[in-house]
Amino acid sequence: MVIKTFEYQILNSINPKGDVLEKKSFPLIVADKAKYVVHRAIKTANRNRSQFTSSTKTRSEVNGGGRKPWKQKGTGRARAGSNRSPLWRGGGVTFGPRPKSIVKKINKKEKQLALRTILFNRQNQFLVFNNLDLENAKTNTFLKNLVIDNSKKTLVISSKPNLNLKLSVRNLKNFNYILADQLNVTDVAKAAQIIIDESSFQVIKELYCDTN
Repeated sequence: MVIKTFEYQILNSINPKGDVLEKKSFPLIVADKAKYVVHRAIKTANRNRSQFTSSTKTRSEVNGGGRKPWKQKGTGRARAGSNRSPLWRGGGVTFGPRPKSIVKKINKKEKQLALRTILFNRQNQFLVFNNLDLENAKTNTFLKNLVIDNSKKTLVISSKPNLNLKLSVRNLKNFNYILADQLNVTDVAKAAQIIIDESSFQVIKELYCDTN
């Protein structure tokens, strides 16, 4: 692990001008081999998100099949004990999918390290505003005031629940709204641009920069 500096510039609220108020920075402990730790965190999250609810019936669970289709000998046909055999149409399934629970574990400190690493690597994609307060929940107004490419995957992060902001972006196909205390590696990795308010960095430092 190495200590690197996360640098950003704060823009003056959401407006077309995007005036820079000031520049700030804070240290982040990130991984030397970022590819491994970030990949492991994303792989773990994807596996734990899978539900594994697909289910098929075995021959003992398929309805019917209690009577022997024909006698054992003398018919010239192959012997058969049930018409619900996996060899028959409508029969049970051999080795089919069954509901199961698979939980892949990742250590808390490793997960935090992965998040800090992906945040540092994506610092050029950040648009930091002093606040993200909106007077009303209007998607059109939000896009006009915030001059960005709305065809790219965009992650919007706020330090506290912001109803107007949430309602403004929920109809946008490529936008995802999330709170700073719910931040995860997968959402950050998918985003091509990240919109965040400056106070969210304080939440991130308190939750994810624990070095104890």
